[in-house]
Amino acid sequence: MAESMKGLKRSHRCTEVSLANAGQEVTVMGWVQKSRNKGGIIFVDLRDRSGILQVIFEDGEISREGFEKAEKLRSEFVIAVVGRVEARQGAVNSNLKTGDIEIRAKELRILAESETPPFHIEEDSKTKEELRLKYRYLDLRRPDLQRNIMMRSQVAAIARSFLTEEGFLEIETPMLTKSTPEGARDYLVPSRVHPGTFYALPQSPQLFKQLLMVSGYDRYFQLAKCFRDEDLRADRQPEFTQIDMELSFVDVDDVIDVNERLLAKVFKEVLGVEVQLPIPRMTWQEAMDRFGSDKPDTRFGMELKNVTDVVKDCGFGVFTSAIEKGGSVRGINAKGQGAMPRKKIDALTAFVKDYGAKGLAYIAILEDGTVKSSFAKFMTEAQMSALIAAMDGENGDLLLFAADVDKVVYDALGALRVELARQLGLLSKDQFNFLWVTEFPLLEWSEEQGRYTAMHHPFTMPMEEDLQYIDSEPGRVRAKAYDIVLNGTELGGGSVRIHQNDIQEKMFEVLGFTKEDAYERFGFLLNAFKYGVPPHAGLAYGLDRLIMLMTGEDSIRDVIAFPKVKDASCLLTDAPNFVDDKQLEELYIEVTKPETSSEAE
Repeated sequence: MAESMKGLKRSHRCTEVSLANAGQEVTVMGWVQKSRNKGGIIFVDLRDRSGILQVIFEDGEISREGFEKAEKLRSEFVIAVVGRVEARQGAVNSNLKTGDIEIRAKELRILAESETPPFHIEEDSKTKEELRLKYRYLDLRRPDLQRNIMMRSQVAAIARSFLTEEGFLEIETPMLTKSTPEGARDYLVPSRVHPGTFYALPQSPQLFKQLLMVSGYDRYFQLAKCFRDEDLRADRQPEFTQIDMELSFVDVDDVIDVNERLLAKVFKEVLGVEVQLPIPRMTWQEAMDRFGSDKPDTRFGMELKNVTDVVKDCGFGVFTSAIEKGGSVRGINAKGQGAMPRKKIDALTAFVKDYGAKGLAYIAILEDGTVKSSFAKFMTEAQMSALIAAMDGENGDLLLFAADVDKVVYDALGALRVELARQLGLLSKDQFNFLWVTEFPLLEWSEEQGRYTAMHHPFTMPMEEDLQYIDSEPGRVRAKAYDIVLNGTELGGGSVRIHQNDIQEKMFEVLGFTKEDAYERFGFLLNAFKYGVPPHAGLAYGLDRLIMLMTGEDSIRDVIAFPKVKDASCLLTDAPNFVDDKQLEELYIEVTKPETSSEAE
């Protein structure tokens, strides 16, 4: 039967006790990790969020009643122990922070009993994730997950403190807002008071934080909950958290400066890692040309090389036809991989097909200088030598090529270099390579919609020198936009915003919005802009992604207390789920339920 805590007060968490407390009486509380009865003496590993501490119950040292209670202890029982701190009598456990001490118990209270858990509470659990997420409250007791969640709290606290010291104000923006369908799908919330109408949950606080700049608040930040109804990946969730900020009377360099110092402070205080400032910058075009990605991983080489001019007159039709259609031929050099088996090269060829490539051409240079190639018969010896030289090919290297329109070549080789680095063990989680990617294209062409769409959002400022091309060559216009990238993952992004009416109207025009369309969607912002708008800019980090990279985890599910799974459902609460007809009636909603298989027959 569970006992009361009455009269007891915890004096220390488990790992707050050390040899410095030897001889002192302490009161500790937590969960039983494991219990070992050696006959007359019982060893219990006691666990709380700080770690593990060994407790000894010895018959005679504790009352007979207390010893009998200790004999009943099982994993995950919640207990309180009063006892004396002693140096370990047995072998010191160097794997534990408290491995040189133990608590000799004089009083035990069982605060709660536990059924046998469906899986063992241990680090690096091999239990299937689905089962662990169903019992997430047990999963969250694991020390590795607890460290992740505590690190998340620490990072949030440091960010709040730093931004406050920098003159930012923490201001909350609404959760129930207007749907502005330009980007990912919104999560909609029906209104009972206004039948047939819907709120949207915010994909970001973008419009409200710009309104705060109009309102004169100068520097705003928020740890903002955001929602997007999109397909999930390892680094995506339907609800996620941003460290969101906006600043007035600034330009690109000002935003970058404050954020570099924020990142340096977080990594130094949390991980002891020195971030070298200034963080390198690279334009979007350079990133695409060198790495095939606008979020390049710079922990390793294998950079793309454009060999279009080298092969334009060769006899290999795959290359020449791609060039004739306005595309390019580019390659990467996998140093030291010249002896890669053909089966592995075929697997890499299948890999790039997922990114739109029709295949891979290759040149394998063996250690003795012998050249094996999938297209050697179409090249003269001089052309082959020139191509190898252009790729800095040496004995033992494997050269891989893609030929197509630029986007396909970038996508395929950009993904291929990362996949090769993964296979070759080049992706160290202890290395943190930051990079600013700047000067993104303002617009991108959507084949599906038959118009230009904003690469970031419709309020991103074009680079002043490119405004001359907005009508004649809109695809040529660069944006005052910037992303912060870490180890090939986009940590955050932002831009200088448009604050001039004429440029904003032109932007909407290029995007295919009539003035009426623009006011229908964004009227409350555009009306506000009639009353004096300061130049302003901002940035938002994905807090979940940042913590994922800092902890070395492969999924943001491991740094979120209660995450969703790939189909956006919660295995713990069984959400989403059906609601009562009465609730639907109050909201004037009628649901057409999907047919079951028997009904369909």
